[in-house]
Amino acid sequence: MMATLLKWIVPWEFSWVFLASFLVVAGLYWRGTRCIHVGIGRRVAFWTGMAIIWLTLQTYLDFYAEHEFLVHRLQQLLLHHLAPLLICASYPAGVLRAGLPLRWRLRWLKPLRHSWPWRAVSGVLFQPVLASLLFVFFVLVWLVPSMQTLAMLDWRVYRFMNWTMLLSGFVYWSLILDHRPHPPGRMGAGLRVLSPGITMAPQILAGAIVTFSRSDLYPIFEICGRAFTFNVLTGQMVGGVITWVPAALLESIGALLALRQWLRLSRSGRLPRKTWPARTAAVS
Repeated sequence: MMATLLKWIVPWEFSWVFLASFLVVAGLYWRGTRCIHVGIGRRVAFWTGMAIIWLTLQTYLDFYAEHEFLVHRLQQLLLHHLAPLLICASYPAGVLRAGLPLRWRLRWLKPLRHSWPWRAVSGVLFQPVLASLLFVFFVLVWLVPSMQTLAMLDWRVYRFMNWTMLLSGFVYWSLILDHRPHPPGRMGAGLRVLSPGITMAPQILAGAIVTFSRSDLYPIFEICGRAFTFNVLTGQMVGGVITWVPAALLESIGALLALRQWLRLSRSGRLPRKTWPARTAAVS
């Protein structure tokens, strides 16, 4: 029993970079919750998202993701959609900032946020159009059979794939779930509601193509050794459905959360009001 449990909780491919990043974020959040009040709902959302990231990348589930297409698609769905959505919905930025010692915030964080490299990088990464394109691009590019093969044969490409999925998800959902009006928010409140409907369309199409394909698009999983014994096309069909239906559902939930923020901003009178030029009387 203990051996079976250890098999599942011990990382399949251990990463010091991931462990250090995870512990730093978790430690800052825990310390931040001791400095400022954070509601139970936000705490549950944050820690659930963190647990999902750990489960998908640092447990034996990663082994199945490397040996079965449908598990791989489930892993990518969790990394790209669900975990970032949950964490961004918990609005952790203020809590993480509060977790830093005040001296560090004044000496390092504040100058960093006002430095030109920080403004340049954040200005590019958080540009709404680019962030939306990258959010869709990293789903589609890793569905290309040749790219999938490359990722499965080279552990460095495989880790790069996982990091791009996770980080592009964080950037996109942080824009969609921004609770501020525009400006200072980078995306207008209405566009935040509309954007998930736009970005889900190519993902639905790609998922449908994989679902209804009658040929094995990803023979690399046969080369790596499949974890399950059911029909190859059945596993591919389930993987396509995962890319199609749950992803669209999560994006719909994200749009509803953005709509909730839009209504909250409208009720509080924080939305920018359009001013129309006064009509001039016609000269007879």
